[in-house]
Amino acid sequence: MSTPGHAGQGLQLAPFRGLRYVPERVGSIAAVTSPPYDVVVRPDGLRHLETADPHNIVRLILPQAATAADRHRQAADTLRQWQEERILAADPEPALYVYEQRGDGILQRGLIGALRLSPREEGVVLPHEDVMPHIVEDRAALMRDTAANLEPLLFSYRGGENGTADVIERVIRCEPLLSTTTEDGYAHRLWSITDADDLARIDEDLSRQQALIADGHHRWATYLRLRAEQPAPGPWDFGLVLLVDTSRYPLRVRAIHRLLHRLPVAKALAAVEGLFRVRTIEGSLSSALEALDEAVADGGNAFVLAGDGRFHLLDRPDPDLLARTVPADRPEAWRTLDATVLHSVLLEHVWRVADDPEHIGYIHETAAAVTQAERHGGTAVLMHPVHEDVVRELAAQGVTMPRKSTSFGPKPATGLVLRSLALN
Repeated sequence: MSTPGHAGQGLQLAPFRGLRYVPERVGSIAAVTSPPYDVVVRPDGLRHLETADPHNIVRLILPQAATAADRHRQAADTLRQWQEERILAADPEPALYVYEQRGDGILQRGLIGALRLSPREEGVVLPHEDVMPHIVEDRAALMRDTAANLEPLLFSYRGGENGTADVIERVIRCEPLLSTTTEDGYAHRLWSITDADDLARIDEDLSRQQALIADGHHRWATYLRLRAEQPAPGPWDFGLVLLVDTSRYPLRVRAIHRLLHRLPVAKALAAVEGLFRVRTIEGSLSSALEALDEAVADGGNAFVLAGDGRFHLLDRPDPDLLARTVPADRPEAWRTLDATVLHSVLLEHVWRVADDPEHIGYIHETAAAVTQAERHGGTAVLMHPVHEDVVRELAAQGVTMPRKSTSFGPKPATGLVLRSLALN
C-alpha cells in the first residue's frame, strides 16, 4: 500500500492499484456493472444482471451456490480466473480515482481510495445506523475468501473550497480512464490521480476532516472485523470507499422500505385499529406517496401499507402508545424518527414481527416493495426519507439510528474499480 505522509487526526485516503475491467475483454463496461449488493432486487434483478454479460460483477458480490461457503469459494475462484484471463487487470501504479456520476438532475463527484482504519477512527468516521450481525458475517466471509474490496462504500464529508476541490476540477478536464452510461441513465466517468503533489494536497486536506457513512454500514463493520483478525499491520488496515464532499455535491436521501413477508395487510390493519389513524388512499402509488409527504409535513409519524392492491396511510399514532413503547433514554430526534416508531412500536409491540430475514426484507425501490408484497401476500411498509441534517446530528452525538433507516445516493456503480489486497 502506497501512502503519503499523514500528520493529521482525520481521514487518510491512500492510493492503490485499482483492479479494473479490460474493455476489449467484455461486452461493455456498462454491462458488467451492478448496483451495490444490497440494492439488487432478488431474484429478478439478480437474474437480469447475470445475463447482461457473463462477467458481470454480480457474480462476485452475490455469487450463487448451494451453501454460503460454496458461494464465497466460488467468488474467490471467479475473481482469480478473471485476473488470469485478463478480464480484470491492475492499473500500473497506485492512484486515487476521481469518480463522476451524472443523471436524474444530479452531478456527483468524489474520490475513490483506500481509507485507513486507524485506531483513532472514533469521531473521524461517523456511523449512523445499526447493523445486522448475519449480514456482517456473510460479507466478512466473502471478503476474507476473495481477499478483495469488491465495491466502495459511500462516505460524505464537508470540505468546501480547498486543495482537493482544485485537484478534482483540474483532473476532470483530462481524458477519463473510462466513460459509460448504465441502463438507469446515469453517466459514469473515472480518472486517476498519481501525481505526488496532488496526492499530498489531498492528504493534507483530508487530515482535518471527519466523514459520515452514507451507505455501507455492514461493509464498514466488516472492514473493522477483518482488520481485528490480523496479527500485524497490512492491507487489511484499509478499506475501499468513495468520499464525496457534500458541500459541493449534495447527496440525495431516500427511504428504505420494509417488506413483511408473513404479515398480510388485513391483519396489519386490524392490529393498528384505534392506535393509528388509518385512511385508504384512492389512486396510484404516486398518490399514496403524496399523501405520505403531506402527513409527514403536518408533523408526527406516518407510513403507507401496501400489498392488497390498495394503499393505506397510517398516521397520528396514539401518544400514550408512543410513551409506553419508545425507549426514553435517547435524544428526542431519535425517539421521533419514523424508523424508531416502526421498529419499537409497530414491529415489536403491535405486530410482533421478529426483525430477521425470515420475516422482514429491506427494499430500496418503492414500486418493487409493493410488487413483492402483492405477489407473495405480505405487507410493504413504505417510509418517508429522513433529512440529512438529522442523520448528521445523531451521528455526531454517537447515536445510531435503527438499521436501514436511510438510503443516500446516487450510490456508486459496482464494478468500475476494485481493490485486491494482494496488490496492496
